[in-house]
Amino acid sequence: MNNNRRASQFDDPFEEVREKAGFGEVADQDDPVMMLLRLKDVRKTAHNWKTFRSGATPGRIVVPSEVNIRETRQVPFEVDPPEHTDYRALLEPWFRRPNEQAYQEKLTALVSELLDEVLHRDKVEVVGEFALKLQSRALTLLLNVPMEKSETWISWGTHVFRSEGEALDAGKAAILYDYIDNQIENASRNPGDDLYSVLLFADYQGRKLTREEVKGVMVLTFAGGRDTVINAVTNSIAYLAEHPEHLERLRNEPEMVGKAVEELVRYFAPLTHMGRVVSEDTEVCSHAVKADTRVSLCWASANRDAGTFEKPNEVVLDRKINPHVSFGFSHHNCLGATHARQILRHLLVGLSQKVSSMKIRNYEENIEEWGEFRRKVGFHKIEVAFEAFTK
Repeated sequence: MNNNRRASQFDDPFEEVREKAGFGEVADQDDPVMMLLRLKDVRKTAHNWKTFRSGATPGRIVVPSEVNIRETRQVPFEVDPPEHTDYRALLEPWFRRPNEQAYQEKLTALVSELLDEVLHRDKVEVVGEFALKLQSRALTLLLNVPMEKSETWISWGTHVFRSEGEALDAGKAAILYDYIDNQIENASRNPGDDLYSVLLFADYQGRKLTREEVKGVMVLTFAGGRDTVINAVTNSIAYLAEHPEHLERLRNEPEMVGKAVEELVRYFAPLTHMGRVVSEDTEVCSHAVKADTRVSLCWASANRDAGTFEKPNEVVLDRKINPHVSFGFSHHNCLGATHARQILRHLLVGLSQKVSSMKIRNYEENIEEWGEFRRKVGFHKIEVAFEAFTK
């Protein structure tokens, strides 16, 4: 635990290099990456899918690269237009369901039940005992499967592709792949109204999706929203624990919750960056980049760009102009963003209604190292005592 600063303080390690050069470089398994740090460059590059491709070797656009631990292409994440457009059209109605009233009522009940659990304990390790449970139980709503399924996912721990030592772990990834294969097989034999069944019987360009395509969607659904949601939930709790005046403000001004969600997501940027593969020799930040090399869109750096955000290194809970890129940008914006936003919205409402204060007892920071940059993304562990709110 660092006693010299607040647990919820997340510094910007990219600021100096972003302002001077606009890019940094990181080694990654003999396949180096040029990190784009300015908001305008990140947005421009994200929009230019013809030059900066997502449809590369499966796993290559992820940083660190996952080419050595998976062959399944995540859909539509690792696909470019025009195929990407058709996949999105097929998937978006399902992934917009979190905006429906019935879905939100279930999410409200889920958050309320979890908060009741922690309010009866002296202290709670938030990452494993709250955020992981919330992410996993909420995922049952997104997949439309029974709640008890979440117990299996919780048993996997907080990371899908990483072991406790943070290294990419092919064995752990295989557990997820085997699980999804089994669920797809079960759905093919006994179709229901879950996402597996919907995908198996959906129409895509006049045909059915292959099992590999269905698997690609499901791997993305499981992996893409796991660490990120866990980080967002944990970091938000840490922030409100150290800023009780903001918890009080959310209680008194519930109409501000939407802005608060966007600002917390901007500030904490649960995912540092995501890569693209260059399709032709080009130039970025006045720097030549060659075909078949990688660049990354550094969301975390772009979200702190002082050219766009006033007081970028502060949480301004009611920030009025907030074009953050924590959920990506352009056609590859996060498919699960609606689900993630609703989880955070209902969490903030639940905390404001049920919790009077939170005290951090101990914590261990989760620091990512990207070449010269050391970025805090959240916590390996954080113990918090919750005090119930009584009217």
